[in-house]
Amino acid sequence: MHRFIDGEDRLQQTLLPNSLEDYVSEENPVRVVEVFIDELDLAALGFSGMRPAATGRPAYHPSTLLKIYLYGYLNRVQSSRRLEREAQRNIELMWLVGRLAPDFKTIADFRKGNGEAIQSVCRQFVELCRRLKLFTGAVVAIDGSKFKAVNNRDKNYTVAKVTGRMEQVNASIARYLRALDQADREESDIAEAKSGRLKEKIAGLRRQMQALKAMEQTVQDAPDQQVSLTDPDARSMATSGKGTATVGYNVQIAVDAEHHLIVAHEVINQGYDRHQLAPMAFKAQQATGCEQITAVADRGYFNGDQVLSCEGTGVAPVVPKTLTSSGAKRGFFTRQDFIYDAEQDHYTCPAGAKLTKANRRADHTEDFDFYRHLSACFTCSLRSQCTPTKLRRIKRWENEDVLDRMQDRLDRMPDAMGVRRQTVEHPFGTLKAWMGATHFLTRTLDKVRTEMSLHVLAYNLKRMITIFGVGQLMAAIRT
Repeated sequence: MHRFIDGEDRLQQTLLPNSLEDYVSEENPVRVVEVFIDELDLAALGFSGMRPAATGRPAYHPSTLLKIYLYGYLNRVQSSRRLEREAQRNIELMWLVGRLAPDFKTIADFRKGNGEAIQSVCRQFVELCRRLKLFTGAVVAIDGSKFKAVNNRDKNYTVAKVTGRMEQVNASIARYLRALDQADREESDIAEAKSGRLKEKIAGLRRQMQALKAMEQTVQDAPDQQVSLTDPDARSMATSGKGTATVGYNVQIAVDAEHHLIVAHEVINQGYDRHQLAPMAFKAQQATGCEQITAVADRGYFNGDQVLSCEGTGVAPVVPKTLTSSGAKRGFFTRQDFIYDAEQDHYTCPAGAKLTKANRRADHTEDFDFYRHLSACFTCSLRSQCTPTKLRRIKRWENEDVLDRMQDRLDRMPDAMGVRRQTVEHPFGTLKAWMGATHFLTRTLDKVRTEMSLHVLAYNLKRMITIFGVGQLMAAIRT
């Protein structure tokens, strides 16, 4: 007689069959999904299909399809075909939607046709977090990361890529022509067959060259001189690896430093972050409801105009300055070695000389001034460590005081970059792990933004469950 736990006989009939409620515990996160969506005013959020048609086959209620999507993204199931299968076999999802099982086309069309409304649901959850007073810290970390699109790198063309591929095709044609010339000099049946194959390859390469020439013109006519065939909005963006790039989108997020909730996000197809500091900081300020916030970001966000636009708005940016000068590598003093005196409006160099402002020329239209000392540089003993030219000049932006105040804030927050890294990089790693190897499943910028909103909503929901627990969060949503 064996001593293992035996399962039930599949053919055993019961008088009172189990209900779905018995399979979903009180602490199951699926209960939070139901309560949150049931408390939403879907008509006010802009969901289509809230009023059923009088004729034809009855449609699914938008709340049913929204529950399917939120459950799917919460459990790393984003594909409409996989969601269709889950609705037919997953007991939690059966409980959530009452055993309804829409087909994948209905599920996919719901996401495609309700993009703005789904993004509003994401913002609605952030408002719930604000009502629960989770954003009292007023410190947010901003960062961006590249996410892959539904577009292979071979289906993305830039001027450099087209030129490189044309050079490769030309080299292949030349190689095959040399092989064809050698085959023509040989007299045998094998050489004749080889010549036929080589001619076919050369003809194929010449057709490819014609296609590349047409694509070259298309790329040159494009506004940003870049063309993606599968997803027209996806762009090739440089990544941290040297000489590598990914075709995708740049996802921007602002994360609360206290509870690590994503308070604001955006998807763009520009591969750099220099112009995103102020827009993301203003979105975070509005989402948190705080009049004064501190926005921490890395050097990639440093831009004088962006910092200036935050001045007087209640946003205090904290971004390290970028060191673009090559003087430090050559052993010269950097701009940071020159101390500015705001009251006297002059710089003090490492040798102790005072660099004063030079008069602007009448035709000078730029927004910066130059500071120099006309005589001290010629006799200075530190000149070899300062400049390879006759005179050292310091350039100062006319709004440099804004950057000086930001540097002062950074000096008072020595752990700011550590807080930024611990706060904002973990959500990116979590989201990419949920998405898998192929990050986005949809195409074009509008649909990708909708998909990202679902990911952010699922991430925030899971964070709130971790913070409050299922029962307490359900009670908070109902109040």
